[in-house]
Amino acid sequence: MEIGGLIVIIALSVVGLFILFYFIPVALWFTAILSGVRISLLQLVLMRWRRINPRLIVDALITGTKADLKLNRDELEAHYLAGGHVTNVVKALVSASKANIDLSFKMATAIDLAGRDVYEAVQMSVIPKVINTPPVTAVAKDGIQLISKARVTVRASIKQLVGGAGEDTVLARVGEGIVSSIGSSRTHKSVLENPDNISKVVLEKGLDAGTAFEILSIDIADIDIGKNIGAELQTDQADADLKIAQAKAEERRAMAVAAEQENKALAQEMKAKVIKAEAEVPKAMADAFRNGRLGVMDYYKMKNIEADTKMRDNISQSDISDEIEE
Repeated sequence: MEIGGLIVIIALSVVGLFILFYFIPVALWFTAILSGVRISLLQLVLMRWRRINPRLIVDALITGTKADLKLNRDELEAHYLAGGHVTNVVKALVSASKANIDLSFKMATAIDLAGRDVYEAVQMSVIPKVINTPPVTAVAKDGIQLISKARVTVRASIKQLVGGAGEDTVLARVGEGIVSSIGSSRTHKSVLENPDNISKVVLEKGLDAGTAFEILSIDIADIDIGKNIGAELQTDQADADLKIAQAKAEERRAMAVAAEQENKALAQEMKAKVIKAEAEVPKAMADAFRNGRLGVMDYYKMKNIEADTKMRDNISQSDISDEIEE
């Protein structure tokens, strides 16, 4: 029992020491003192109670002190509590100081809280970044389609990082400038001969205004010839005109057929009226015989006249046939 009790006492002592040194980071305080950072042990304990990682703050203070930067502990704690990245901010301040870039702690924290990587921004200010644009399709005035790719060299603008547009805006503006430049070219051959003209035209438009970057150069990496858009449009127009002409011709044919049907109907109607009128002739003649208005001799004269008329018609038809044969 005595050995078991001793083991329990030792275990409780170890746990107690661990808890003690967790809330009272003596080793971290000693490291800070040796690194030239003046901070009290009570402040480290209070950081634990404020749910702040004391090692993160102490490391940031040590890094700033070694780089001859004057950092304020309260400001670092406030930035940590605001959800900022303390390590990135301190690294950015050190890099900016070594590169002679004017970057204050307030500006660095504002950039970090805006959601941008402030350390990467400082690095981009020192070493420009190359952005490759996606294939941009444009059509010259002669109707030939050109597909171009460009490389945009940009440098981060520290003062515009807060509220400035990002890479997507730069790429969109560069693509718009390339389309405008190619579209204003008279022929696609002139674009292929002098692709640097596209870069000059695009750079003159000041596409980096209002963005978080400064465009240093725009280089056309590749230009490919696409479709003959002009010829396709002319073909489509010709097909459309042909369909319109066919529709109009079909409309005229339908109207002609309708007119012919109408004429046939009128002819049938007239023929019916003639047949009806001819049917009334014998009745009228019979009535005239009964009433004495028509005699037998008159009837024979009328028949003779009809026979003479029919004979003349037959003779005239035979003469026309002979002329045609000759």
